[in-house]
Formats: sequence, C-alpha cells, structure tokens
Amino acid sequence: MKSRLILIRQKYTPFGGAERFLERALSGLSAEGVKLSVIARDWQPQDGVELIPCRPFHIGRTWRDSAFARCACRHVAAHPDALVQAHERLSCCDIFRAGDGTHRGWLYQRARARGWRDRWLQSFSPYHQHILRAERSMFLSPRLKAVICNSRLIRDEIHRFYGVDETKLHVIYNGVDTQRFHPRLRALRETTRRAFGIPSQSLLYLFVGSGFERKGVDALLEAFARQPDDAHLLVVGKERHIDHYRRKTQRLSLASRVIFTGPRTDVERLYGAADVFVLPTLYDPFPNAALEAMASGLPLVTSYQCGASDFIRDGENGSVCDALDIVALADRLHALRDPELRTQFGESMRELANTLDIGSMSRRLLELYGSLLK
Repeated sequence: MKSRLILIRQKYTPFGGAERFLERALSGLSAEGVKLSVIARDWQPQDGVELIPCRPFHIGRTWRDSAFARCACRHVAAHPDALVQAHERLSCCDIFRAGDGTHRGWLYQRARARGWRDRWLQSFSPYHQHILRAERSMFLSPRLKAVICNSRLIRDEIHRFYGVDETKLHVIYNGVDTQRFHPRLRALRETTRRAFGIPSQSLLYLFVGSGFERKGVDALLEAFARQPDDAHLLVVGKERHIDHYRRKTQRLSLASRVIFTGPRTDVERLYGAADVFVLPTLYDPFPNAALEAMASGLPLVTSYQCGASDFIRDGENGSVCDALDIVALADRLHALRDPELRTQFGESMRELANTLDIGSMSRRLLELYGSLLK
C-alpha cells in the first residue's frame, strides 16, 4: 500500500475554493496515517504536512505554468511510490481534481459572452493554446487513474471533450460546514444591514465570488436594473477591474442600491442578512459560495453553467436559467419577491445542503484514495 500522497497546487489563496477543499482532504488523510506532501509555489503552513517548494524563475503566465509543471514533475519522479493528485494540468499525476472544470469549456462559455472576435483571438493566444495542450495531454495520459469532478456538469464535459472512460470520472461534491452556515444566521440580519445602510424591509440580493467576468456580474447588474427601486444588491469578492463595474452601476443608475464590499472573511453575516443568493456564473464547476448559501437556507438563483444546477429544478426548488439570458434572470429575481416562494426554496436548499456536509465528502474521498493507495 502506498503511504504517501502528494498534492500539487501552484498557489494558495485563503479565498480559493480549491484550497478549502484541500485543507479538508488533508485533515481526513492525516488521521488515516497517510504521509502528506504539498508541492506549491506558495502555501500556508499546516501541521503534519510536508511542503515541497517549487518556485522556478519565470516571466509571464505561460512560462510560469510550464516551468512549474516541469519542476513539480521532477519532484514527483523522485517519489515513485507516491500517489499524486494534481489541481493543475499535469501529465505526471494519478488523480486530477477538476475543481476549475476544463479550460476548453471555460473558453467556449467566455466566447459566447464576448462574441466571434474573442474566439478568433483565442486561437492566437500562446497561453490558451498552452493550457489546452496541457489539458489534453493530461486527460489522455496512461498514468491518469481517476478524475475527481465536483459536479455532473463537469463529469459529462470531460467525457464529451476528451473521451475519458466514465469509470475514471468520480463525482464527489464539495462539502459544506452545515453548522457554521445555518438558517440561524438570520439572527444577524438587522445588525449587518445597519452596518451597510440597508433598510430592514428592503429585499436584499447577495452575490459572492471572485473574478466578476466569469461569475456573471455584468449580467447580474443588467438584470438587477430591472428590479423595483426598493431592492438592494451586495456584491462580495475580489476583482481586479472593479472600476469597470462601479462605472456600470453609474450608467444603470444603480449606485445607491449596489454595494461592492471586496473580499470578506465574515460571509456568514452576509448570508444572514440576505433574502436571495444569486450567482449567474458563465462557468463554475460548483462554487463553495453556492453551497454556503444553500446551507444558510437562502433561495438560490444560478445558471445552467454552474454545477449547483445539478440539484435545481427551475421553479420547483430554485431558479436556474442561461447565464446570458438577461430577461430570464430578471424574471427569476423578480419572482422571488414573493416571501412564500423564498421560504419554500430556502428550505429546499437547506435540505439539500444537509446531504452535502463535510463528512459525506470526506468519506467519498477516503474511499477513492483507499482504493488507489492500495
């Protein structure tokens, strides 16, 4: 039986969903006596985990990714007895966790939003072509034993694009802390709203996610502009081009009703203050924020391009539409002005979240790792 598991993730950020997934997996495996190592450029130290730094010189993102891949695979070659799980596209891994989905899928969805010119430019981009080659090489590698998919959406996409045998594709949903994220957070509603200057009786929509283009904030703002003037929107997350979105709220006359908070570590308070969680993402395998909102008992409005749509039957237990359909998104936001519908959908989301707790995720992971380590 192999006694070492090597995890590869290029860069750690405390706001990343993949990193939170890794932290939970590391804890469970340590308890099973498996020696854990992490190959990374930057990583937050963790007890019982060996850090293998991999910081090759680079200029630009194409060189950065290719240099890191070569460095990581050299370290892997020095440990032939280890099971290797990558969160980057590497042909030297036994397991790939497709937490970011496929680059091919993301480029397709982005091109839908940007139009034919972007599709044409993508074909000349050295970076995109490098990622696509690395992705194809990894999925076709004879070394690859398993792919962890965090939604059926991504499982089906990998099979369709690359023909990976379905027996290698394992759907293991992210786990959520159902005690930290709980409907009782509503007790924080009034104090949190006062802190942001949001009236108690206003309908409050909440968005949480970093990288606003990918997460669908443009469409969200346009759909929100069609809502009555008593509604408010909190937009939470990190964004390099935040000025673009601030200007857009000015053009749409939304500046007084849309608040950009930046990234927050106290998102629980925001779930407690909100009435509806909305994430009309262009492409997202299964965002942790959607899980957290579900566990907090919030009704969910999302897109077919989001892995959370695995669980949503539009109009029955939640709301889902195409990420680029502004009219449909606006209609679904407006429908949730009905408090009875919000209660119905929120209770359904909480029930679903109870089946997606961290314990369930850990058990599925340990079963998979156990079979592969042997």
